[in-house]
Amino acid sequence: MTFTEWTTAPTIRTVVCKHADAEKYVVTNVLTPGKEYEVKNETDEFFFIVDNTGKVGGYYKTYFE
Repeated sequence: MTFTEWTTAPTIRTVVCKHADAEKYVVTNVLTPGKEYEVKNETDEFFFIVDNTGKVGGYYKTYFE
């Protein structure tokens, strides 16, 4: 599956955001602590989720439970 199909792909699972405190990046605009997000793809280090903007973005797994 290519990244262009992620928005229409079925959800793998859901994860809950535990914090949006990033040292290097600004994620407070697109992640809300306590909210559930749909995982569209996953790697060893990242979740690719549908964020608050309605688009798929890649975020470190440390932000989620």
